[in-house]
Amino acid sequence: MKALNTVDKAATAVCQYFDPNVKKVYSYLGWEQEYFLIDEGLYATRPDLLLTGRTLLGHESAKNQQLEDHYFGAIPSRVMCFMKDFETEAFKLGVVLKTRHNEVAPNQFEFAPYFAEANLSIDHNLMMMILMRKIAKKHKLKVIFHEKPFAGVNGSGKHCNWSMVTNTGVNLLSPGKTPVNNIQFLSFFISVIRAVYEHNYLLMASTASLGNSYRLGGSEAPPAIMSVFVGKTLTEVIDSIERMAITDDSAHNEDVKLNIVNKIPEILPDNTDRNRTSPFAFTGNRFEFRAVGSSVNVASSMFVLNTAVAQQLTRFKSLVEKEMSQGLSKEEAFLKIIRQYITESKDILFEGNGYSQEWHQEASRRGLKGISDVPEAFKVFLDKKTRDLMVETQVLCERELEARYEVLNELFIKKLQIEARVLGDLSINHIIPTAIKFQNSLIQNVLGIKEIFGDPEFRQMSERQILSIRKISGYIQSLREDTHALIQARKIANAISSYPERAQSYSANVLPYMSKIRTTVDKLEMVVDDELWPLPKYRELLFWR
Repeated sequence: MKALNTVDKAATAVCQYFDPNVKKVYSYLGWEQEYFLIDEGLYATRPDLLLTGRTLLGHESAKNQQLEDHYFGAIPSRVMCFMKDFETEAFKLGVVLKTRHNEVAPNQFEFAPYFAEANLSIDHNLMMMILMRKIAKKHKLKVIFHEKPFAGVNGSGKHCNWSMVTNTGVNLLSPGKTPVNNIQFLSFFISVIRAVYEHNYLLMASTASLGNSYRLGGSEAPPAIMSVFVGKTLTEVIDSIERMAITDDSAHNEDVKLNIVNKIPEILPDNTDRNRTSPFAFTGNRFEFRAVGSSVNVASSMFVLNTAVAQQLTRFKSLVEKEMSQGLSKEEAFLKIIRQYITESKDILFEGNGYSQEWHQEASRRGLKGISDVPEAFKVFLDKKTRDLMVETQVLCERELEARYEVLNELFIKKLQIEARVLGDLSINHIIPTAIKFQNSLIQNVLGIKEIFGDPEFRQMSERQILSIRKISGYIQSLREDTHALIQARKIANAISSYPERAQSYSANVLPYMSKIRTTVDKLEMVVDDELWPLPKYRELLFWR
């Protein structure tokens, strides 16, 4: 609420230059909730899904999403029944859902409501997540909100479509029909870009979590480096404004300024929202923050965004007032500061492939830092720049920032601790006994062949089985060693009293062993008899409807 109040005051002060009737500016949010639905019975037989919300083990299915036939395809009848019941109950609670459709991954879906004021919209999202679980149970389904429940297919996000609207009904991020209205649009549009540039790492850190760390950087999820996508044509307009001589009063320059400002309404509808790898994209009349995870309360990211924008709008107004006091007209002052903001923040603009190695190198050159380690990202909440932002806007005090930092680390530790424990249990009590059982059946087969056939035939006929026995022995040995090492690494981490240091230890020392164990188990899954395998496989989880 403090962040919303702060951005309201800052935005209203700028709007007053264009329309004295503007008395309040609302921050609007429209979220898109992605989720998976799986059969309740299958869910109950997967301890990892039951306790962590994601599959800690599981080889990719031969078929996953490579045919691209699930996105916007026909909704399965059982899922449609769930959706209709859910939408009816949501309407009774005052939440009108606007869209529903299949997402990219098998058994992945999405819905979105109408836009609402940000604080109300956030509450609606939390209500809907609770309601979905309740309705799904009636249809013997389980809703999975985890950001990356299944390896090898798309994860789930919660795209946050954010805008600012005045009490007079004007969307400040929507171009107007006159040059004056478009200067207002540019003022807010560029101020948002400047805010994202100034606090790019903080904005990405606001989305950081254990679950989101598995998702970001692949399978159509944004990379962990912040950038802003506005489209090629709008980028050209921004470049034109930067080159424009603001204080040149010649008739030619006035024509250039009017031409640039008047072009904006024509170019926006068809020249935005083309880059799905961008974490922060302009989509015609709003910005879409795509890095937010599907399971979280989006308030954490929205309060950071609103606070950063409020700071920039306040500074923008001060700079405009200074230029006007020195004799510039209102239009000249606004365009001069807009151009200044463009020059200072254009490094955040990127139109290319966010997954490419070239972008990682280019981002580093531009000074844009990516999230490679979640506990490391949390440290930005204690940075001087973050403290100055929150104290300057009076949204959070230093003690509140420290408290958030501690809670984020604690939550990271506890979730990863649970995952490590479950994985150790699955490895020791489920996978290794199954592998040994299958190995014993191969040994019995080899011994049987030896009893029936002579030595030359026996060697030839049992060669493959003996190779399999050796391979399984190697996998079992690796599993035992890595599981023991995982348990020891967890014990060492648990002995650390400081939450931030313990989180770093879990990230650096526990996670790598979890990855090694999964790789080994997934290889075993492709070797062991399907009838013996103790867990439902991806083909059942993703295609049983």
